[in-house]
Amino acid sequence: MITEPKKRDVALVVDDSPETLRLLTDALDGAGMTVMVALDGAAAMRIVDQITPDIILLDAVMPGMNGFETCSRLKRDAGLSNVPVIFMTGLAETEHIVRGLEAGGVDYVTKPIVIEEMLARIRVHLANARLTQSARAALDVSGRFLLAVNRAGKIMWSTPQAQKLLADHFAAGGSEEMVLPEPLREWLEQAQQGKAGTKAQAASFPEHPELKLYYMGNAGPNEFLLRLAKDTSAGLPAEFSSELGLTTREGEVLSWLSKGKTNRDIAQILGLSPRTVDKHLEQIYAKLGVENRTAAAAIATNAARKNT
Repeated sequence: MITEPKKRDVALVVDDSPETLRLLTDALDGAGMTVMVALDGAAAMRIVDQITPDIILLDAVMPGMNGFETCSRLKRDAGLSNVPVIFMTGLAETEHIVRGLEAGGVDYVTKPIVIEEMLARIRVHLANARLTQSARAALDVSGRFLLAVNRAGKIMWSTPQAQKLLADHFAAGGSEEMVLPEPLREWLEQAQQGKAGTKAQAASFPEHPELKLYYMGNAGPNEFLLRLAKDTSAGLPAEFSSELGLTTREGEVLSWLSKGKTNRDIAQILGLSPRTVDKHLEQIYAKLGVENRTAAAAIATNAARKNT
């Protein structure tokens, strides 16, 4: 049996010091990695336009555009947002470390570089990046309406379902360029601080009250996971679900079913996955004693007429 050769990780080293470049190039190549080299931030930006590295080792102090600004620009590219950046510098003061992390770095190594330590850090950050990528890939195919924002309220990534729902309600190119409005940023800050009840409460977009956000927790040091949902309960009769022996969510699913919506339509409207809608319908059919959506829709229509 022929096995494919293991893919070599690609490291981009950005530094204006020939000694540092030589040291890291030899060490990374010996560790089985493909190494690309840039002498300054501008050259690094040109390289990532052509190839996406798996990890970036970035000097903080360089002529022209420094490492902090370079990192900030790199992180503005959605395709590079998950690529770990390790800063390398002789600047060891707390303010510089904080600045590097705020710019988007995941680690900060002071010079002179200890190769064994650097390689260990690289292995850890590559493993973490792969786990993050796998988790996000799973979320993308799950049908969930999820997004992540930073402390400033800027949307860092979103599942395709959440991005489409946002794009349907906002003219400005979907979620990638979007920043949460001020009231939602205040709500997010309260949720981060754990203020009583905030995490359990939904927050509505000021101009689109039907769109609601739910705080799900921290996804990283400066990354917060939110669930997006479209509130459709206002148009449902209050007695609809209880009369039929259904839960509130089952009542919502049945109501949209009776209006001719497909399972996929219902999933998008209610912020659920298609699989979850299928499960709700199984429960609805069992509770109503019917075998198909046509019979369930007929019962729903009759119940709705009684409450109008």
